[in-house]
Amino acid sequence: MSDQVAVIRKKYLSLEPNFQELIKRHWLASEAIAIGRGGIEIVHKATGASRTTIRAGINELKTGAISEKNRQRKAGGERKLLAKHDKTLLSDLNNLIEPETRGDSENPLRWTCKSAEQIKTKLNEMGHQISERTVNCLLHEMGYSLQGNQHPDRDQQFRYIERKSRKFLKENEPVISVDTKKKELVGQHKNMGKEWHPNENPELVKMHDFPDLKLPKANPYGVFDINTNTGWVSIGTDHDTAEFAVETIRRWWLAMGQKKHPKAKKLLITADGGGSNGSRNKLWKTELQKLADELSMEISVCHFPPGTSKWNKIEHQMFSYISMNWRGRPLTNYETIVNLISNTTTKNGLKINCDLDESKYQTGIKITDEQMQDLRSTKEKFHGEWNYKLKPHECK
Repeated sequence: MSDQVAVIRKKYLSLEPNFQELIKRHWLASEAIAIGRGGIEIVHKATGASRTTIRAGINELKTGAISEKNRQRKAGGERKLLAKHDKTLLSDLNNLIEPETRGDSENPLRWTCKSAEQIKTKLNEMGHQISERTVNCLLHEMGYSLQGNQHPDRDQQFRYIERKSRKFLKENEPVISVDTKKKELVGQHKNMGKEWHPNENPELVKMHDFPDLKLPKANPYGVFDINTNTGWVSIGTDHDTAEFAVETIRRWWLAMGQKKHPKAKKLLITADGGGSNGSRNKLWKTELQKLADELSMEISVCHFPPGTSKWNKIEHQMFSYISMNWRGRPLTNYETIVNLISNTTTKNGLKINCDLDESKYQTGIKITDEQMQDLRSTKEKFHGEWNYKLKPHECK
């Protein structure tokens, strides 16, 4: 359940600033319906939305009827009603969370790191009669969203990645987004969601997935080509290491990339800041240097700041569609996984190739200082630990 909560929370936080109330309610409901049994509780935990709201949305989607009280409420409706009866509530609420406000003051979205329950308790102590649900409603109407800590240069790094990507795209040079998708158990295990089956003929699966080192697992590592809206996924059967990550990029280039970009002279990779492609991962950089040497191509890398992986394009442009395509289907074997990913498409023309990588990848490889010194690596002026490039050794 924790994985599903995390996925839905990522999607919700990226979409929530643009939601109108009716659309938001129906999106919450559609997510709950897609999950199936337990969906309401999972969506509630992921988004903080009330179960009543989710149930109302489900009823509206199923019946097509929207009652007058459930139609779009005018912005600020909750605040106006409360302000009429409690003159100091809004000012006390704003004063209570103002010291914890995060983000750009000119941005329409503001964040607070205090929970609604904590805020409700403080307001009750100040003499206000208010529920946790009402606190959530007020905060959303006031333009707040619940967030954790963030790096002070987060937004500047986003803009840097955007400028760099646009420059590459304008020059018709490839830009790819890479990441590891959630590991999956291979076998007759439950996969959340529903699909059409004959009446009273559901597919039987194991209902409990207890940790077992002997069970086969699939490590999907993906490459999303932003220029062409195409993707590549390698299904690893061993460890998710930096060597595996770079091998996936190599396979993408040899099978798809060089055909899509025959005149390419350089490559830009956007990646998360941690994991097998982490900004501090020495093996990641030494393997990329090998790839740059093999392809005689300059490779630039831009990492997203800590805690911002949901903005990596591969998450919402490719991985989310893969998850929707195989929901409700047990991933019985590697062939099934490869076929489901390869058959994932969208209305916008997304196409994905997938293959099985059965190679063994050693963990715990130590990179020496001499190996790091041999890199033809150049750090950019702005956050060189996140932004750098590797030139092939034969390139003078």
